[in-house]
Amino acid sequence: MSDAERPSRASEAFFGRRKGKPLRERQAQHLETLLPALKVDLSTPAPADIAALYDFKPARTRLEIGFGGGEHLIHRAQETPDTAFIGVEPFVNSMAKLIGRVEETGARNIRLYDDDATELLDWLPAASIDQIDLLYPDPWPKKKHWKRRFVSKVNLDRFARVLKPGGLFCFASDIDTYVNWTLVHCGAHPAFAWTAENAADWLTPFAGWPGTRYEAKARREGRKSAYLTFRRL
Repeated sequence: MSDAERPSRASEAFFGRRKGKPLRERQAQHLETLLPALKVDLSTPAPADIAALYDFKPARTRLEIGFGGGEHLIHRAQETPDTAFIGVEPFVNSMAKLIGRVEETGARNIRLYDDDATELLDWLPAASIDQIDLLYPDPWPKKKHWKRRFVSKVNLDRFARVLKPGGLFCFASDIDTYVNWTLVHCGAHPAFAWTAENAADWLTPFAGWPGTRYEAKARREGRKSAYLTFRRL
């Protein structure tokens, strides 16, 4: 995609901290020695076949944006070793934690990107992804910050471009305003259809769902979660 074709990032770019508490020595070593081998290199042209990023022929490819603690990503990678995963997380501490888990488990089906997810989305080949997971994203609860929410018309355009026909966009949140926001935005987008047929479909976690620390926190604080699935038309 040329610079002229690239959508603006005026409001949909990454917002938030990139670092928290100091990394332990081993975590810092992981970032220095292991991340380069796992990181998707956007300075090179995207391959015609996304499978070229891996040393095996994947049956499917999934993208998780903002994997946080990495519990879901590492669980899915071990659950479905024939699926290729790309995990995006700009927060350094979370990336270091996930890389440690990759080393521990020996997962060979994970690739990573540690910066703005919109850059990766613009780089990926069209119709190359089977599923996009956006799980407990930053809700930006103040109305004046809603424009910072990752779900937006321009980012749904990005999703529509990289998802295969019939591919899925899965969204989970415990914040009612963000759930409603996502339903409105996806409902207004011609490339997506909500798959729910009854309330149980969006109140029931996704199949094989391992839970996340954000979900556990929401439950402790008395908030229920919604699990939305949209199909790429």
